Amino acid sequence: MSTLTNFPLAGTAPERGRHLPMRRRPARFAPFAVALACALALLATTPAGAAEAPVGLGTATSFAILAGAGVTNTGATTITGDIGTFPTTSQTGFGTIVQTGVNHAGDAVTQQAKLDLVDAFNDAAGRGPATSAVPVDLGTIGTPLTPGVYSSGTFGITGALVLDAQGDPNAVFVFQAASTLITASASSVTIINGGSACNVIWKVGSSATLGSGSSFVGTVLAQESITLNSTAVVEGRVLARTGAVTMINNTITTPGCATVPVTPTVPVTPTVPSPTATAPGTTAAGGTPAAGTPTNDQSPPVGGAPPTLAFTGSTDSRFAPIGLLALAAGIGFVILAASHRRRLTD
Repeated sequence: MSTLTNFPLAGTAPERGRHLPMRRRPARFAPFAVALACALALLATTPAGAAEAPVGLGTATSFAILAGAGVTNTGATTITGDIGTFPTTSQTGFGTIVQTGVNHAGDAVTQQAKLDLVDAFNDAAGRGPATSAVPVDLGTIGTPLTPGVYSSGTFGITGALVLDAQGDPNAVFVFQAASTLITASASSVTIINGGSACNVIWKVGSSATLGSGSSFVGTVLAQESITLNSTAVVEGRVLARTGAVTMINNTITTPGCATVPVTPTVPVTPTVPSPTATAPGTTAAGGTPAAGTPTNDQSPPVGGAPPTLAFTGSTDSRFAPIGLLALAAGIGFVILAASHRRRLTD
């Protein structure tokens, strides 16, 4: 018996006293663990993939050609999409244009589209930081570019530029040129692996020139003018804020981007002709077209159907599995700590 009394029995008060601080440590650090778990959960459950959102064009979506200082054409040009120019409304050489769309000239729809063009330009200019460094001549890269933002003082394309959407139909490519964009003759821009020309944006700080026989993909948002040399082909749009758009035997096709109707913010003020006025589109004395309609153009509608607003992306509501696991771990730790604390107090 004397031997036994030299050793404290397991579970006696002295032993419990020595181990009590160690057994309470989980409860002590529970708030910190919960905070960490919640932070990890919030970071990990953001929309999957930190991809760029589409650049919204608003009512400019339906326009293949949009200018600020007039539109000039030479030769046989084919345009799929709307046309507009404001504040200068001159249109030259339209007798050889084949258009599928509406020539809005300088009407209220065009004016609203010009306002939306400014918003799109500023949106594209504000994207970043750049995904990776690229040379000024994008045609010399040699490997496809993946979605992202690419910036340079100027951009040129002398060869072939390939954009790889990597299977994502909503992949966004934004190219920011501080000054000019110039493509060489016979150069090309293509998009592969499920991408769409809807989401390829070229923001140009001054003017853009597409070379003869070149093939181009995307929407050009130019601060000044845009020139398409002979037989250049564009799948996208050429939208100039302040300058003119010049075409020579070109083909411009707007991509089939989804649209939803909106109400224009530029008021439409209908003009009531006098009883003696000649209606637009009719022939006045001498066989010349009456003033009010550009020669060989479709008549710009007044107070017609509302314009459309593009929605070129989709909301990605997927949650990263690591975020759910982190959140579950945090909750489990709280439950464990609470249970352990109850056992200590019993």
